[in-house]
Amino acid sequence: MRFSYLAAALLEASVAFAAPSQESHALEERSSSRPKHPAHPFHPGHHFPDSPKRTKTCTVKTHGKGKDDSNYILEAIKKCNNGGRVVFSKKTTYVVATALDLTFLKHVDLDIQGTIKFSNDTDYWQKNAFKQIYQNATTFFQLGGTDVNVYGGGTLDGNGQVWYDLYAKDIYILRPILFGTIGLHGGVISDIKLRYSPQWYNFVANSTNVVFSNIDIEGDSINANPAKNTDGWDTYRSSNIVIQNSHINNGDDCVSFKPNSTDIVVQNLICNGSHGISVGSLGQYKGQVDIVKNVYVYNISMSNASDGARIKVWPGISSAFSGDLQGGGGLGQVSNITYDTMQVSNVDYAVEITQCYGQKNLTLCNQYPSSLVIKDVVIKHFRGTTSKKYDPIVGYLVCSSPSVCSNILIEDVVVTSPKGMNSWTCGNVPGASGMVNCTTST
Repeated sequence: MRFSYLAAALLEASVAFAAPSQESHALEERSSSRPKHPAHPFHPGHHFPDSPKRTKTCTVKTHGKGKDDSNYILEAIKKCNNGGRVVFSKKTTYVVATALDLTFLKHVDLDIQGTIKFSNDTDYWQKNAFKQIYQNATTFFQLGGTDVNVYGGGTLDGNGQVWYDLYAKDIYILRPILFGTIGLHGGVISDIKLRYSPQWYNFVANSTNVVFSNIDIEGDSINANPAKNTDGWDTYRSSNIVIQNSHINNGDDCVSFKPNSTDIVVQNLICNGSHGISVGSLGQYKGQVDIVKNVYVYNISMSNASDGARIKVWPGISSAFSGDLQGGGGLGQVSNITYDTMQVSNVDYAVEITQCYGQKNLTLCNQYPSSLVIKDVVIKHFRGTTSKKYDPIVGYLVCSSPSVCSNILIEDVVVTSPKGMNSWTCGNVPGASGMVNCTTST
């Protein structure tokens, strides 16, 4: 099913702010008006539920002096749940040293004007962060429920440097994800800054009808130990999701669509230093069925990255990408994926499609082709230049078998290498030579 791409479609989830009826004028002055962020210009095509006005306000207290404020946060949220607004005050730093299960939320706004900083107690977080099943993912907190909005212009700080240093010594540690959207059905996460996440910045799992807009992501290491695996967003078992109008400066996928991500729009992003907008990786777990379909990616600026558009699938045999990331042999399908309009600068590949993710031995990969099908992919309207890494190659289109890749269309991709060339590596992609300059093949 193709999207009904509605230009200037309005997101019904945004509603006018109403002043609280049960709080003082001073509290009203400290709260923010809920911003409006319609899905624009594209929309997944499904209805977003209304978000009614909030009628009470609770301001979160703080202990100060670096003490754990988790009890005050829970107290305010429980008091204003079911119809209220929770304010994290401007110029205030709230310390969180306790894992917070916030999956009970209903009809509540979190107005984060100050800073929420997670403690650097790595021993505690490895034992107590919430395990999210997929790829050993864990989160500092998990936010879920019905009709939840987060905004305010404030900051969530993951205190990542201590994790970057620890990971450099031990790749098997469990590093928490900064923002866990887990089981949220209806909501807008907007107008916040995410800094120094230990691993991925956002994990969106088992969620529906959520918009992310005007999010600012950044946080690099201050020493030789890099900030690794810092994806901007990873979606998993989620649908009707919009990610838009944001700036991402990170060290891994800008956005990645993990298994069973459907009906998703990603638009108007500025990505720097990433691994591209990626479908996958998929087919990692033997016997499991991974589906990614109905994805529209529009108007992306991609700079200093390994890839622009990327589809990555594990082969049909067990492989090891790294010591803490290995797999292969999974089933499933990638279908109805569109990358429309991307400006690339200093990217290694403008486009990469591979079914040999994690397997360096291409002969072995072809002997055990992926069982995961890639079909109905459109990549169009790309402009820019690649890096020197693969010069004169600008793109990589290689499937492990032509029987599992079909209807892949590349059109109006005008990207050149530093030498001014536009050669592509092609293999087992039917019709590739008629669409791009396949001067090399595998």
